[in-house]
Amino acid sequence: MKLNNVGIIVACDGPASSGKSTGAKLISKKYKLHFLSSGLLYRFASYLIIKYKPKKKILFLKKKFKNLNYKYINHLNLHTQEISDYTAILAKQKKVRLILRVFQKKFAKKYKRVCIEGRDAASEILKKNPRYDVAFYFKCNLSIASYRRWRDLKTFNKKISLKEVKKSLRTRNEHDIKRRFSALKRVRDSVLIRTDILSKAAMVARMSKEIEKKLLLKKHGRNYKTR
Repeated sequence: MKLNNVGIIVACDGPASSGKSTGAKLISKKYKLHFLSSGLLYRFASYLIIKYKPKKKILFLKKKFKNLNYKYINHLNLHTQEISDYTAILAKQKKVRLILRVFQKKFAKKYKRVCIEGRDAASEILKKNPRYDVAFYFKCNLSIASYRRWRDLKTFNKKISLKEVKKSLRTRNEHDIKRRFSALKRVRDSVLIRTDILSKAAMVARMSKEIEKKLLLKKHGRNYKTR
């Protein structure tokens, strides 16, 4: 049965370096979904502020994100430690999150098949109008997540230490969980993906099972919620 024309919206949430970006990208490629990384948007916003140092940050960001081509930011190096640290601060600001929320919701409405990953894709961005069809929540042991993140950052910064990366991740996650607006949380009907115990193949298989179940039910016009 052909399911390529069935519309679907997938939300992937989880703490920093939990593997959600990898999972979201792999599943987007497999099912030809238009992929958007919320984290990359915040990193881009941080990059812009660090680079241009605008006096009126909110007005500046509104202009930059109004007609932003998402493909453009994929070609930038936005994973420096400086950007990561500033992103943790910027992400707590309600006005900034509202600007990026508008961009993300427009993206989700623009395409028929979409995957958005971040901290609040299911709980806020795709909560309604439009609403996600399937939600995944990623978890990973902090030590394993820190090592993976450190290994990636070594490509850009040979001097960065594992201890420094672990501290940064712990701080970022604490900020995300405790912030007053759009805090990191798992929605009740999300499917848990443990990337510290699952291989990439097992992760994709687990996600594929839920997505194909949803696609089949939508094909037959039936409602379905993830467990």
